[in-house]
Amino acid sequence: MGWQSSVLRDERVVFTGIGFVTASLIIFAMNTWLTRWRDETIVTPNPPKTQYITQQTEDSLELKTLDTLLGHYNYAIKETAAKIICDRAANDPGLLETLLWGVTRPGYDERVKNLRALAVICVPRVLPMLHTWKAYSAIVRCLELSLDPEQEVLENDGWDDYPLRDITEKMCFIFLEQLVDHYGPEMLIRSKFVERWLSKQNWGRTEEDRQRNFHNYMLYRDNKIKRLADAVRKTGSGRSVLVRCGLMSQEGADDFAAEQADNLNLMDTSGERYNLLLSINMGRTPRAQETSAEEQRIRHRNREAIVVNDGTRPIGRDDIIHRDTEWRVLGEPGQS
Repeated sequence: MGWQSSVLRDERVVFTGIGFVTASLIIFAMNTWLTRWRDETIVTPNPPKTQYITQQTEDSLELKTLDTLLGHYNYAIKETAAKIICDRAANDPGLLETLLWGVTRPGYDERVKNLRALAVICVPRVLPMLHTWKAYSAIVRCLELSLDPEQEVLENDGWDDYPLRDITEKMCFIFLEQLVDHYGPEMLIRSKFVERWLSKQNWGRTEEDRQRNFHNYMLYRDNKIKRLADAVRKTGSGRSVLVRCGLMSQEGADDFAAEQADNLNLMDTSGERYNLLLSINMGRTPRAQETSAEEQRIRHRNREAIVVNDGTRPIGRDDIIHRDTEWRVLGEPGQS
């Protein structure tokens, strides 16, 4: 312990210790002061406020401003400007009538320009605005102006000419297919689609060739023309127009109507059997039919049928075999 006492009594050691502690305190104080000064001098930017484009903001944009935004390098800005323009066009009935008038002009370039503009604004909520007599007539008129006088005969069953058709025809088919899917073919038939365009296709020279080529087209093709014509053919008024235009014979129209009825009967019968099996599997008794015994016997007899078809042709009356007292083929002479 003697050396420790001598060290503590040494002034050099004491002053060295005091100096070290003082320097440490000064360094700590400077570091603390500099840290606080640094934190106080940092300028924190204000977070940007989220801004939404309101309807009032959209309406205040002038056409010149929207035209400038359409040429902007930012894709999001261009897309927003395009949506604003399309919304304005969709809410303007006068503009829609102008476009429909434009698709009926003789000039090819003008028709294409108006069709493309109509396709841009044709969103689902605009589709009901096209379900009018004026719109159907304009689209059919555009198809009529697009007829090819040098069209080849549509007799090749293994080749589909639809991909090579004009762009104006394809765009018209897109509009008509959406309208028919939503509202049915009645307005399309009333707009004389069959008389003004479908019957003017080159189906052949003689009436027999036209009916045969049209039948084969409906049998082997799968495009928008076939789907539109098939929708027309499935209605009684449509079949009458097809017969009047020479694309179907009266006998062929009657046979097609009978096939449609048979297919519906088969679907109804299958649905009844499915419901019966479902009721049995779920442990429930099917609801009794409020019919007489004779009607139940006839219904049960009509359910017993065999369909003989190898899949290479549509199901016809000759393929359906019903059972009465003996098996008979539906459609045989003398059979009903």
